[in-house]
Amino acid sequence: MKIGTLIGTLGLTGLAVFVGQMDATALPGDSGDGGVAAGPDVIVGTMQNMSAYGQGIWNGVTYVAYSVGTTSCNICNQQLQWQPNPSNQHPVIPQNMYRVKGGVIQQIGQSWVKHGFCALQGTLCGACTPAGGGCPTVLGVGCSDPYESSLNGGQSDLKSRYGINAATGYFSGTYTDPAIPTGYPSAIRERVTVPKNDLDSTMNAGAAYFVECQYIHPADAANNNDNNNASYRRINVGTTYSTTSGYALTLNGATVQQVPAMYAWQAIHSDTAIREYDVAGDGRFLVGSRVFQNANGTYHYAYAIQNLNSDRNAGSFTVPLASGVVVTNAKHSHPFNHSGDPYTNTQWTASVTSNAITFSCEPNSNAQANCVRWATMHTFEFDANSAPTDASQILTLGLWKAPTAGSPDASISVLGKKPTPVAPPCLPADLNCDGVVNATDLSAILGCWGTACGDTNSDGTTDGQDLSILFGSWTP
Repeated sequence: MKIGTLIGTLGLTGLAVFVGQMDATALPGDSGDGGVAAGPDVIVGTMQNMSAYGQGIWNGVTYVAYSVGTTSCNICNQQLQWQPNPSNQHPVIPQNMYRVKGGVIQQIGQSWVKHGFCALQGTLCGACTPAGGGCPTVLGVGCSDPYESSLNGGQSDLKSRYGINAATGYFSGTYTDPAIPTGYPSAIRERVTVPKNDLDSTMNAGAAYFVECQYIHPADAANNNDNNNASYRRINVGTTYSTTSGYALTLNGATVQQVPAMYAWQAIHSDTAIREYDVAGDGRFLVGSRVFQNANGTYHYAYAIQNLNSDRNAGSFTVPLASGVVVTNAKHSHPFNHSGDPYTNTQWTASVTSNAITFSCEPNSNAQANCVRWATMHTFEFDANSAPTDASQILTLGLWKAPTAGSPDASISVLGKKPTPVAPPCLPADLNCDGVVNATDLSAILGCWGTACGDTNSDGTTDGQDLSILFGSWTP
């Protein structure tokens, strides 16, 4: 039986503005109060490079594969074990990709996890007290360790996420990976796997893209320093496609340290509300929400659930409805579970009653259900004929695994107030926001050439890519 955990007052009758957002210069661990956390604390100090591996076709869909280079930092006051398999005293590193498009964030790709095996003793994050010379199996206090993208994309050391409890950091160093299906394309196996169409600039005009990496380690969890282990960074997507390297991805700007990718949504759309919720005896969820007006006068509601490190996962999601509200276009999106992972890719179902809309995955009797598992984000959207009101209601996130003596959560209620719906976004390349893309916008782009004023793809300059987006959006 699914257990409903009440985590906020979001909904058509009271869309909460969640508070308590994480800062980009967050303190180690969970402190946030001016103190310094004790014990080891590994973070992603930077994502320094990317590798591309080309395409593969599976079940009629073309996917492309990438990997991200990461440099970890031990920012606390104890050494961190980095013992190779079969020991579980080392970090595992998942890699994810996200897209913000049409005002909404979605996770479009995920990898298996890289298993650490030894640690260099660098100084990326400040003064380092080395744990030894060469590449010892311990990361010293203050020290950093680079894993290049080619190493994080090396399939010999990538293993499935399924054997890992992210809330405790525990895993068996000898757990057996699922079998790779016969005929599965080798180029996309186990790496960050993304549908080709999700990166195609002609299909995603104006979209912004991000990568996120995270370190999971049992010592971090044991010392309550495990909620700052994810960082994100923006990427630019090229317009030229190659079957051997996909679309060219280039890193843009600095790595946003100790901040999960959910906050990239808020960085693009400041009216996005985000709440962090810790399940007692378990891990952390982040819940993001945004509402904006459609061009036809209806309202679009978007919610993203990011499971940072909860082992209990999420299996249902309910938003209350006021009397008379009409809901249309309900949809659910999630990253592709791939390479033989035992999890399904079954879409969640949406059911609407007179007072609520509920999204549900398969029953928790199915151990392979496509629930919101750790280091993944699911997005839920619908349109409604009514804007939010000030009345308060409860948004319900159903935890997929039942409570235990160690994690007895039943519910938590958080009050808040609704945001103000924003106006419909302009069409891509509609620089004067008059509802059409025409010669006026073309003249504006040409006048902005080489500067940022006509930048439609958010790469900082007006160039041929922006011109291509304009012609692809031209109003007949």
